[in-house]
Amino acid sequence: MTYPESRIERVEVLILDVPTIRPHQLSVATMRQQNMVLVRIRCGDGIVGWGEASTIGGLAYGEESPESMRANIETYMVPILAGADAANPAARMNDLRSRLQGNRFALCALETALFDAQARRLGVPLSALFGGRVRDSLPIAWTLASGDTARDIDEAERMLDLRRHNVFKLKIGKRPVRADAAHVAAIKRALGDRASVRVDVNQAWSETDAVLGMRLLHDAGADLVEQPIAAANHDGMRRLRAMNLVPLMADEALHGPLDAFRLAAARAADVFAVKITQSGGLTGAQHVAAIAQAADVALYGGTMLEGAIGTIASAQLFATFPSLAWGTELFGPLLLTEEILATPLEYADFALRLPAGPGLGIELDDDKIARLRRRT
Repeated sequence: MTYPESRIERVEVLILDVPTIRPHQLSVATMRQQNMVLVRIRCGDGIVGWGEASTIGGLAYGEESPESMRANIETYMVPILAGADAANPAARMNDLRSRLQGNRFALCALETALFDAQARRLGVPLSALFGGRVRDSLPIAWTLASGDTARDIDEAERMLDLRRHNVFKLKIGKRPVRADAAHVAAIKRALGDRASVRVDVNQAWSETDAVLGMRLLHDAGADLVEQPIAAANHDGMRRLRAMNLVPLMADEALHGPLDAFRLAAARAADVFAVKITQSGGLTGAQHVAAIAQAADVALYGGTMLEGAIGTIASAQLFATFPSLAWGTELFGPLLLTEEILATPLEYADFALRLPAGPGLGIELDDDKIARLRRRT
């Protein structure tokens, strides 16, 4: 069934440059601002849908940059969508994927905008289009990534006092393995049983480094180790999982359902970090979660440090997962110095509460968008 009044009239791509509250240090890059790619789809019936695709450190993390996403959407994707029926997101995404290669992040932004528009059209939360919610709030981890042990401890203590986070992920991998393990151990000693401490190596270790590192991290009290070795080394992930006691999570190794199937078949991870952008969109992320559930792999709701749009889009989907054993890290908006929503997302009691309104359930502040928007 088609709805002529819901034809796509305009697709806009905006890049917002928003400083972070502090340097965010990963093994591959140090972020001092987030460059958010926002997509706005305007339809003939007056409905507007929003989507987002944000990366970490430009091309340091993945093969898409804010600039390439904008160029590819405007040059190759908008002509496919122009004039098409927005009330059928599945058909629109099939049109795009059947004619384009790659571009997972850009396609995610477009798919999110289409689903946001359709849910608004129907007057339901976006989560309703994916089966409905099983929870109305999501536990939220916070990443400690200053690289300074004392500073990270102080930051964690503030988060505990505010009752905003009691799960902390430490970014490591830039220093020698033993130094990184000592950093983790010191933070865990300071926090004790008040918090869960986990680590993300962002592929920085060799397999031999990871054998030592995971043993030291177990002794340090770490609860989870994320992507310690190269994403393509599935056999190495399987070997690490078999020889270590700390649960192993795949992240950069997951680029959608096919990777999820291969990792599950190889028994190469205990946990999948599900990211809507890495999965090529909300539908792809839902498929990743289904494969994990069938293979008895636990789930964690991951982030690309998106702003409010990508964060709440992820939350709308993650809230439909029957099990989310390791929680989420949807803290991206809290890392930014600028708010782009008319009403900020609600973080309290160590969780993010999902809004009840239609679509994504958020409204953007047009004046702030205009001020932060990149002009060239």
